[in-house]
Amino acid sequence: MKQYEASARTVEEAIELGLQELGVSIGDVDVRVVEEGSKGLFGLFGSRPAKVCLTVKDSEADPLGNLLEDKPEKQGKKPEKKAEKKPAEKKPAEKKEPEKKESEKKPAEKKAEKKPAKAEKPEAEKTSADEPAEREEAAEKPEIRTLEKPEVTMIPDDQLEADSAAGIAKAFLAELTKLMGVDVTIDMGTDAEGNVYGYINGDTLGILIGRRGETLDALQYLTSLKVNRGKDSYTRVTLDTENYRAKREDTLIRLANRMANRALRTGRKVSLEPMNPYERRIIHFALQQNEGVTTHSEGDEPNRHVVITHKK
Repeated sequence: MKQYEASARTVEEAIELGLQELGVSIGDVDVRVVEEGSKGLFGLFGSRPAKVCLTVKDSEADPLGNLLEDKPEKQGKKPEKKAEKKPAEKKPAEKKEPEKKESEKKPAEKKAEKKPAKAEKPEAEKTSADEPAEREEAAEKPEIRTLEKPEVTMIPDDQLEADSAAGIAKAFLAELTKLMGVDVTIDMGTDAEGNVYGYINGDTLGILIGRRGETLDALQYLTSLKVNRGKDSYTRVTLDTENYRAKREDTLIRLANRMANRALRTGRKVSLEPMNPYERRIIHFALQQNEGVTTHSEGDEPNRHVVITHKK
């Protein structure tokens, strides 16, 4: 019995997310509400996501996978039984013969060795029958392509200038996290183009991450405004905590490949949940070399989302 626990801002969004992850409709699952969501203060402090548990009904569980698996096994078993019976029938006959006829036993043994070799032909048919299942498994486990990450040079605290972009960002984040009541340490770095990268350590409860990174994105946006205020040139600011960005990127790439497989199986377009521009870029990049589908974005912010379409 397949189960999936999904969390989101509301119970309805959690159910929709769980249905997308399982690839089924609402009629194919039993829904159990684990926890009601709470918005909290200003949508940032004390908010709790809603949690639901989706259980796929047994009668609807993966009929296509069972058909693909049953047929090859039946085709492979019949020839193996025939190959085992023929040598077994000849062994008693060989015991009754006198020991002098050793020359006759050798040809008989050779024939017995050759007959199981004939049973290998159905195995070749089994391999060909398994090809659709193997191709489907290969399609569900594509090569994971990640975005190219710039080389970041970390700046020691004693070398961090207060008037620099990294220094301004760290001072702003230190004050903001203190007001939020979160005890953390902040490490700053820059890349070759001068863009700022901040790594916040110590947020074990995920308070700074929020629902699907919304709080972390908000902190990143506010820090960017602070750093670029009154400046002629723009400096990009990227914040991360508890390695959330890398984990989220891996989740999005796997989601993109799974939804692409659904589009290929059904022949219909698949719409993903609304995402920010950075996450939509990850989806587009992950499916860029998939010759079976195309991707594009639809809608207006903050409800802009990626649509995966099957190439016909």
